[in-house]
Amino acid sequence: MASLLRNECKQALAKSLPWTKAPLVISAPMRVMTGPSLAVAVSSAGGLGFLGPTLKPDDIFSDLDQVSELLRSSPDQHAATAQALLPIGVGFQTWNGDLKVAVSAVAKHHPCAVWLFAPRHGQKEFDEWTAAIKSASPETRVWLQVGTLGEAVDAARSSTPPDVLVLQGAEAGGHGRHKDGQGTIALIPEVSDALGDSKIPLIAAGGIIDGRGAAAALTLGAAGVAMGTRFLASREARISKGYQNEVVRASDGAKNTVRTQLYNHLRGTFGWPEAFSPRTVINKSWTEHESGTPFDKLKELHDESARSGDAGWGPEGRLATYAGAAVGLVRRVDDAAFIVRETRDQARAILTSLVAHL
Repeated sequence: MASLLRNECKQALAKSLPWTKAPLVISAPMRVMTGPSLAVAVSSAGGLGFLGPTLKPDDIFSDLDQVSELLRSSPDQHAATAQALLPIGVGFQTWNGDLKVAVSAVAKHHPCAVWLFAPRHGQKEFDEWTAAIKSASPETRVWLQVGTLGEAVDAARSSTPPDVLVLQGAEAGGHGRHKDGQGTIALIPEVSDALGDSKIPLIAAGGIIDGRGAAAALTLGAAGVAMGTRFLASREARISKGYQNEVVRASDGAKNTVRTQLYNHLRGTFGWPEAFSPRTVINKSWTEHESGTPFDKLKELHDESARSGDAGWGPEGRLATYAGAAVGLVRRVDDAAFIVRETRDQARAILTSLVAHL
């Protein structure tokens, strides 16, 4: 019965995103790094691309304007002219986002989805944003990112429940639950069971790099998969070459990544809610922090490293390389469309093979 319900949820989600192909592959809204080129490339390949939060709130308008221009000039045109909604999504960090700006941008461009994450005040904050976005663009679907069973249940039982729940496992590279996060392979089925007859589709995120991870997530009850780290190694990512090289080089995420706010603070970003922390590839900033080097000295060395360009990343570098625990599975840079198709085709082949051998 539960599997039938999950299939219904998957079909309903696919119907709301008519240009997409199954299984659904999504590029996660990584701050600044998932810009217009990446979002459009993913959606044009039959996935769903999200714009990440921008450096300044108002920058979202120029990103969305660029998306519209890219869609108009695209030879595919896919669903852009066939529906009222823009065939890309937009991500917002609610703890430091500007709700008025977000609502204005959504009202102007009508993206198909808005992905909300990292609230300072829990579900209450999500409810405020959800209501405002729905009022501005009633057909836009609201996606909420959560990382624990409790958050998922609170969201589903809310007076303004989301259209989609993104379940971010502890393996993720983005800002996730610092202490109480659960692994993707346990989080998805436990949430699915707890939600019972809820018709909210579940999206798996965290530790998914290729079709193997996608196939696993689908069997656990997910309606699609969101990938961040893999798309850092896409040609369309809005990312420094040194950062991208480090994503491809890094391996053994269990040993070589850590969840910490240190790199946020070195970059001058303070105020993240205590429950959230990013996963970062370890380099000299972390090892020297662990050995007792004062923060002021680390900051001085970090800023000096930032002036060195691409050399600032890597094991001997000091700049932040936010990436998931499965970063060791990222071995090359590809076009975003290729990543979408490869992941989708590999997942299909695995699932077909499993059925054939049962």
